[in-house]
Amino acid sequence: MLFRTTVLLLFSVAATALGPNKLVSFSSGRNGLQLSGGAIKVSGDDYPGVIRVANDLSDDFEKVTGRALSVDSTNSTSASSKTVIIAGTVGNSKLIDTLVSTGKINVSEIKGKWESYATQIVRNPMRGVSKALVIAGSDKRGTIFGLYAISEEIGVSPWYWWADVAVQKHSAVYALDKKVTQGPPSVKYRGIFLNDEQPALTGWVREKYDGKYGHEFYIQVFELLLRLKANFLWPTMWDSMFGVDDLLNQKLADEYGIVMSTSHTEPLQMSTKEWNEHGEGNWDYTSNSDAIKSYWEKGIERAKDYEGVWTVGMRGNGDNVLSEDVVTELLQKVVADQRTILSDILEKNATDIPQVWCLYKDIQAYYEEGMRVPEDVTLLWTDDNWGNVRRLPTANESNPAGMYYHFDYVGDPRDYKWINTISLEKTWEQLAMTYERNAREIWVVNVGDLKPLELPIDYFMNLAYDFNTWGKPNQVLNYHVAWATREFGATHAREIADIMDLYGFYAARRKFELLDPATYSVIHYSEAATVLKQWANLTTRADAVYSALPTASKAAFFELVLHPITAGYIVHDIHISAALNNLYARQRRTSTNDLADHVLTRFKDDAALTVRYNKLLNGKWSHMMDQTHLGYNYWQQSMRNTLPPLSWVQSTEASLAGHMGVAVESSNGSVPGDDYYNAASYGNNTLVLPPLDPYAPVPYRTLEVFSKGTEPFTFTISPHNPWIKVSPSAGTVSPGDKDVSVKVSVDWASAPTGVSIAFLNITSTAIYGDFGAPQVNLPVNNTVVPASFSGFVESNRILSLPASKAKNAKNKAFQTIPRLGRAVETSVTLATNATDAPALEFPVYAFTSTSNATITLQLGAALNFDPHAPLRYAVQFGDGAKQEVKYVPALKTPLSMPAGWEAAVAGGNVWISKTTHTVAKGAGTVKVWILETGVVLQRVIVELAPVERGSGMGGQWRGVQDSYLGPPESVWVN
Repeated sequence: MLFRTTVLLLFSVAATALGPNKLVSFSSGRNGLQLSGGAIKVSGDDYPGVIRVANDLSDDFEKVTGRALSVDSTNSTSASSKTVIIAGTVGNSKLIDTLVSTGKINVSEIKGKWESYATQIVRNPMRGVSKALVIAGSDKRGTIFGLYAISEEIGVSPWYWWADVAVQKHSAVYALDKKVTQGPPSVKYRGIFLNDEQPALTGWVREKYDGKYGHEFYIQVFELLLRLKANFLWPTMWDSMFGVDDLLNQKLADEYGIVMSTSHTEPLQMSTKEWNEHGEGNWDYTSNSDAIKSYWEKGIERAKDYEGVWTVGMRGNGDNVLSEDVVTELLQKVVADQRTILSDILEKNATDIPQVWCLYKDIQAYYEEGMRVPEDVTLLWTDDNWGNVRRLPTANESNPAGMYYHFDYVGDPRDYKWINTISLEKTWEQLAMTYERNAREIWVVNVGDLKPLELPIDYFMNLAYDFNTWGKPNQVLNYHVAWATREFGATHAREIADIMDLYGFYAARRKFELLDPATYSVIHYSEAATVLKQWANLTTRADAVYSALPTASKAAFFELVLHPITAGYIVHDIHISAALNNLYARQRRTSTNDLADHVLTRFKDDAALTVRYNKLLNGKWSHMMDQTHLGYNYWQQSMRNTLPPLSWVQSTEASLAGHMGVAVESSNGSVPGDDYYNAASYGNNTLVLPPLDPYAPVPYRTLEVFSKGTEPFTFTISPHNPWIKVSPSAGTVSPGDKDVSVKVSVDWASAPTGVSIAFLNITSTAIYGDFGAPQVNLPVNNTVVPASFSGFVESNRILSLPASKAKNAKNKAFQTIPRLGRAVETSVTLATNATDAPALEFPVYAFTSTSNATITLQLGAALNFDPHAPLRYAVQFGDGAKQEVKYVPALKTPLSMPAGWEAAVAGGNVWISKTTHTVAKGAGTVKVWILETGVVLQRVIVELAPVERGSGMGGQWRGVQDSYLGPPESVWVN
């Protein structure tokens, strides 16, 4: 079994903690109190959890300084002269109560408050002690948090065990001579749900704890939660029974200070497995209520002596719907009976017993259909499992409220439970609304196996504990810096912070499990190549930091930073390279085979990375990376990692069209030779590049020359038009060489005005089989905007307008959110409490007049969380009609989700909303009004009457092409 023994990793950096109040220093300073080498005094009549944490703090001092603090937990009124810390709970510690009664300390700021503490240096606090740091807690956890705050500040991360964060080494620690008061926390109950625990967590527990989710496992979780200043837990549910597997589980949870509850589908401290194994009859309250009530009574009796929050209500067995219809009367009876049982067994008025009703999935429909519970019951609203809040309290709803959120999920449209894919910016945006709407009683987040989600868990708990510090706008990057400094020291903190902030942005664009070769376009906008380059660059940066870190920090850095980034890069490389492999096979490229081999190599890299993680630190985290992540074909996990289809070409034979091939961007075709995708009306030796104009976001077009035979050749590209530039214009290609990329650009000062076509002949020393030399055509449109215009310019019948580039996006009515969005770096929403916000204005210049322009808004995939204020925007082009749009579809049935929701969440949490407008040639303005809180605008795309595909020279490439991220940002001219 795996117990508390672990290797202590030590290194020297400046100490830091994520809280705003600093308690200690590593230099004496003015009136500082030396703590290292001293003793801790706690009262023997204090809570066992407080005494336990005092011993933890002693151990932490030994990890940091090499010397433990001795701990005195007797009821003696005197103490050793070495005593430097006195800690205790107001009203439960004779030590603290004596200090209060004698006027040594004043606890009026914390007395009677939830989970608060005060610290200060006190002179002559008790007989034999000249000076000590006194930590007074308002309650059990207040004292515990005060003690653990010292631990974190001296250099012991909350993740020292769960993520192997190196302990910071210092020779001396001093308490600062100041009074600090902390609390109450922003959210009352703050915790996690261990869920979807197979195969990773269960495999690990099977190896390390003999397959038993017993107290040896749970005390590690309890300690982590308390060090994170959390207090609440929903235990594992699928193959365990918290109250049955180990009778110490509930007892120790209470002693440690953890408030136990049970998930949305497990009422009254009873587990799903316990019913399935020991329940009598069907889980059907209409026909088996007596047996179910007896079962609940058993759970209440077992947990009645321990602090808890009782889940009321009912779902179908195994986390399924309660009924295909909304059976409100049945569920009302369930809750009424549960409250009666609670009151009878606990011998309290039901209004004095903490209860929560979780409105998850179908259960929310019961509330919306009119079901209500007594006002003392907390309404636990939920997200949609993908980070979008479904509902928040309205002004006329008086029940306390909370939020059940997800960092892990099993279900439609796809499981995501391998590694961290969470955008902290998205988390902030949704939870900030949750907090502002006063849903502050309970925040609980589904964290799956816990282990791969350390960073988002840490952020969630800090946000819930101290919203005033971390809940302000644009604090996510600052949080990343503070987190990186605590875990790895200040030297590389800003680089690590930026790396992880970018990682969250990239990973959230599409969950790894949803990736496939068709996700990113390999022919349009250089999309796939750009995405892969981003991941490659991020991995290079992470590798560089890893190499520069001290040995002691490498394990934690691998777990928290390097592994997820490297894993993300590999998975993207597999899918994108497989897509290129299939494209190249269609084009009969010789390099097809190299790409197939590359994908096979990356598949091995993926497996090797899993092994590296599972064998890290002598297998401490064995099985934690067992989750499959390649080969999904429906919502459920793949039973085995599987590659997408690959192709090979016969390398011993040349193509029927010779040894040289040519392909162009935005086309699947190749020349010379017969090809389904070629511009047949121009012969099977001609390809057409997308049109080019002076305002193209990328100022050139690309073609590729490659081998599709067995012999080397030399090629030459000869433009007919002197104003066309190609680079390179010639080269040699052998069958084993990389394909040659050629840029085609225009000397606009020399090019003719208006529309024309440039011709490029491509000749080679190779034969062309039965075909002629290939030709590439480039449609050109040399247009100029008036010198007086300033704004975005149409190119190729597209205007792509990032919300953050609106000319008034910095107006105080708006809030920009960096690194939130699928295809843009920054999104825009309303600032908190904004009223009468103006329209976001985008000055544009159009060369195309049309009565059929499409304006597409990409919006964050929020839901109508206020039933009285559905999410709305309005849009206008020039002097045209202002169109108001409610873009989240109404529910077809009470138990359904909005139409298009699956596509929205699978697509990086983005709603796509379209309107039709009339556009006149010349300067104009696109205006977008954000009409409700919760509307997050990412981008505006104006498509100016696209020509039907294949309708003319270059026409098939005008307008928005099929891609995941869409067209690049339009050019802005001054």
